[in-house]
Amino acid sequence: MSDNREQFRPDDHANEHFLLTSIVGSYPKPKWLNRVSDLADDPDSKFTDEHLHEAHDDACRVIVDEHERTGLDTVSDGEMRRNEMVEFFADRIDGYEFNGPVKVWGHNYFDKPSVVDDVEYAESWLVDEFEFTKDAASKPVKVPITGPYTLASWSFNEAYDDDAELSYALADLVNEEIEALVDAGARYIQIDEPALATTPDDHAIVGECLERIVAGLPDDVRIGLHVCYGDYSRIYPELLDYPIDEFDLELCNGDYEQIDVFTDPEFTTDLALGVVDVHTTDVESVEEIKENIKQGFKVVPPERLTVSPDCGVKLLPREVARQKIENMVTATREIEAELDAGEIDIEAPEVSAD
Repeated sequence: MSDNREQFRPDDHANEHFLLTSIVGSYPKPKWLNRVSDLADDPDSKFTDEHLHEAHDDACRVIVDEHERTGLDTVSDGEMRRNEMVEFFADRIDGYEFNGPVKVWGHNYFDKPSVVDDVEYAESWLVDEFEFTKDAASKPVKVPITGPYTLASWSFNEAYDDDAELSYALADLVNEEIEALVDAGARYIQIDEPALATTPDDHAIVGECLERIVAGLPDDVRIGLHVCYGDYSRIYPELLDYPIDEFDLELCNGDYEQIDVFTDPEFTTDLALGVVDVHTTDVESVEEIKENIKQGFKVVPPERLTVSPDCGVKLLPREVARQKIENMVTATREIEAELDAGEIDIEAPEVSAD
C-alpha cells in the first residue's frame, strides 16, 4: 500500500514530527441516548423512530465535538447509531436473519444472526452515517467497519459450504461498501477483525478477504486492520503479507509483553499502537502514556506510528474515556516536540540473523 498518512497532518501542526492520533471506534453513548432508544422501542411511549433519528444526529454532533476538543487528528461519531458490531451490519445485509439471542457467557446474551441465503448488497450501510459525521466535523473522519471474517465467524452459517466461502462473499460486499464510502469522501477505513485473535490459524482466509476488500481502491485511501487481544505470535509474520497500510494492536492491557513479537522479522507496515487501557477506569498520566508511545519505537520509526487506545472505549464512563484520550493526545504532542529537539534516541529494532 502507498504512503497516505501525511494527508491527516493538520495544517497548523506545531511540530516537525507527526504521530497520527486516532480512536479505534466506539465511544460511550450519552445516557440520554440510551433512554431515547428505550422509549422509541416502547409502544406505549410517544417517541418515534423520527425522534430516535434526531437523537442519533445530536449525539453524533456531541461526540465529534468532544473528539475534536481532545485534539485528535482523526475523529469518528463514536458509533452512536450502532448497537453491536455484528448485529448492526447483519441487519443491513440481505441473506441474514435473526432468531433471538444466544447466551455468550454468564448472563450476557448476543443476538447472533443466521445466514440463511446468499448474502447480497442491497443498499449502503454507512454512507449516510459518514456523510453526516463529515459535515459535523472539521477534522478527517475515520470509518470503522466490521470485517467479513468476523461477520462470518460470529454468525450461524446455514447457506454456505463453510465459513471461508461465506467470508469471501461478505468481503466482496465490504468492497462495495468501501467504494461507496470512498465516493462520498472517506479516506481512512478501519477493518475490525476481532475473530482472528480467537482463530489465528485462519489468517490466510483473512488475507484473501483483505485482497478482495482493497481491490480497485485509490492509493490515497488508508486501510487499517484492528485485531484485539490474543497471541499475536500466531499471526506474525504472516500478517505482513496483508494489503493494508496499518496494523492496529491492543498491547497496553498486556503491559507490552508481546511487543518483541513484531521486531523479528522487520515490521514493514505502519503500526497503530494502543497506549491507553480500555479495560480499566484508571486514567493513565501523560508521563505513563509517553512511555507507552516509546514502546512503538521498538517496532517502527515515528513517521510510521499511529497512537490510539487499545480498542473501543464504549464500556468506560464517558468522562474517563475523554480524559484518557485527552492525555493520550497531550502525550503524543510532547513526544513529537522531544523528537524535534533530539531528546529521544530512536534505535533500529534488533533483528536476529536466523
